[in-house]
Amino acid sequence: MNGAQSLMQTLSNAGVKICFTNPGTTEIHLLEALEHAGDMRAVLCLFEGVCAGAADGYARMTGKPAATLLHLGPGLANAAANLHNARRARSPVVNLVGDHPVYHQKNDPPLASDIATLASPVSGWVRQAQNPAGLPSDGAAAVSASMGPPGAPATLIIPADCAWGESKPFAGTMNTPKPGAVSSRAVDAAAEMLTSDGPTALILGGKALLEPALTAAGRIAQKTGAVLLSQTFDARFARGAGRPFVRRLPYFPEDAKKRLASFKKVILAGTNPPTPFFAYPDTSLQLLPTGCEITALCGFSDDASAGLAALAEALGAENADFATALPKRPEKPHGPLNPETAGAAIGALLPENAIVSDESGTSGAHAYRFTAGAPAHDWLCLTGGSIGQGVPVATGAALACPDQKVLCLQGDGGAMYTLQALWTQARENLDITTVIFSNRKYQILKVELHRLGLVDAGPRVTDAMDLSRPDLDWVHLANGMGVEASRVDNAEDFYNDLARALAQPGPYLIEAVI
Repeated sequence: MNGAQSLMQTLSNAGVKICFTNPGTTEIHLLEALEHAGDMRAVLCLFEGVCAGAADGYARMTGKPAATLLHLGPGLANAAANLHNARRARSPVVNLVGDHPVYHQKNDPPLASDIATLASPVSGWVRQAQNPAGLPSDGAAAVSASMGPPGAPATLIIPADCAWGESKPFAGTMNTPKPGAVSSRAVDAAAEMLTSDGPTALILGGKALLEPALTAAGRIAQKTGAVLLSQTFDARFARGAGRPFVRRLPYFPEDAKKRLASFKKVILAGTNPPTPFFAYPDTSLQLLPTGCEITALCGFSDDASAGLAALAEALGAENADFATALPKRPEKPHGPLNPETAGAAIGALLPENAIVSDESGTSGAHAYRFTAGAPAHDWLCLTGGSIGQGVPVATGAALACPDQKVLCLQGDGGAMYTLQALWTQARENLDITTVIFSNRKYQILKVELHRLGLVDAGPRVTDAMDLSRPDLDWVHLANGMGVEASRVDNAEDFYNDLARALAQPGPYLIEAVI
């Protein structure tokens, strides 16, 4: 048994059941070892950014680590943007990055680079293997590190001679990390805040946005009158009819300040205090009102479910009824296709237990609003702000949950970063409907331009935000990747095409010209 075979067997035994691959010469032995790695599935992606995004989507839906197989430093660099998003989502991802044999590295071959330094900003753990015998232990440590808590990408750098050298099966004990316990002091402080005078916000994040923590939060809100809030973007929202209603903070800081202005007290569960996405000249970064009291029930590494359950018990709310989002569907929209009519169609048609991968940018706010009363579903957000996540995350989510429909809401600019994911969707026959909001511009940049007072920007500026000349043809792009597609420019056709796509299995793309 060589090091690569021992490593892959160790990963499989540790619960890593999928590897998103874009290998090269230095990874050939690692690729060959997948053939003998138990029931680990190998999925080919045509770009490393797709590997990273798909691993993130898979991990968000399963809570288990997915692996990527990347080619040296340049391959890792190609994956970095979506590894940044995965780190912000606290997703367990194990990156296996090949490197030149140790004895060849001193020769500075063309693909040589400082892989550890490249990996550091997008990883919670980085290690370079030293010898074949230690490689399975390195793999076990990478899986454990990826699980956290909190989760994070873990990067294992594997010189080729460690992969092809002789090794043995892993003989150690796997360390299964567990979330930290929430202290009774934190529970008491939160309970005291909720039972004192003044409006209180309970801001949820991470696992606190999922069941059973979400139900406990709903009971607390019903008992105390607290308002449930979340950050604008989080890894995964469990939402829809029958679940507690959580209000997302608006994206722009002035709107978020208005949403928070009435609260005298804030309790954090699995998240940090709110902060703006960007800073602006002569604008305060303080979103919470002056004098607002803040306490943290639990942090990113803590057991949010246990913490919220303990808080509900302390308040006598452990068996309380709680208010839920009521079942509500918009009517079938008519007329021009725009973000509002597209959102209404999505709200009217979203299937039960659907998974929504949302990178819709300026076009998707109405879709989120109109699906509040749709059947129960999961909503995956652009956690790190690095565009090009939506289509790969949808790909990984579909592989994680093959019995659930996946709907990807994607802006056209971001889609061009990782459109290769469509090919993987076709190759694996994944049940994904992708909606490309085709406004043929980087609309968010135009919005920010005006927000900064640059209303007289010249053609060099505005041309850098324009995606026309030529227009992107998403029907032909999708067809070229093996995905059936259609183009629509009115609300009725969008509704009809979306209904058909959601009803049939397999990948389908709708270019929504808005």
